[in-house]
Amino acid sequence: MSQAAVNGLSGRRKDQPSSPALVPGAVVNAEVLPRAQRRRFTAEYIRRILHEADQCRQPGEIGMLLRREGLYSSHLSCWRGQRERGELGSIQRGKPAADPAVKEVARLQREVTRLQGRLEKAEMIILVQKKLCDLLGLPCEDPLKADSK
Repeated sequence: MSQAAVNGLSGRRKDQPSSPALVPGAVVNAEVLPRAQRRRFTAEYIRRILHEADQCRQPGEIGMLLRREGLYSSHLSCWRGQRERGELGSIQRGKPAADPAVKEVARLQREVTRLQGRLEKAEMIILVQKKLCDLLGLPCEDPLKADSK
């Protein structure tokens, strides 16, 4: 072991800067890379890879297939499980579609709430009209009784 290694010094000379940014005239790549996105595989691609993996007979062929396609063995094991469970063709992302009956029930409940509010306001107006008629001594007809005649 060298004396520099024992003293904890690196192999660089004292006159060498520790960073290329400190070198006058040096070009530094300051580009910010975009965030990596998760790869998505189509069901057809997955079926093709599984078929190719099933055809591999010699040792190392599956490894070559995985390296060529840039995949991991966990991809194969996950996809094989999905194929056995019958989930391979039905891979769907996002929220499941809402049931139309549930949407209709929610719409009707909102409408009932709105109409109940209007009914309460109408009943309050009718009550005020009756009290006003009583105060002024005017004959007051009940609109509900008048309709039933």
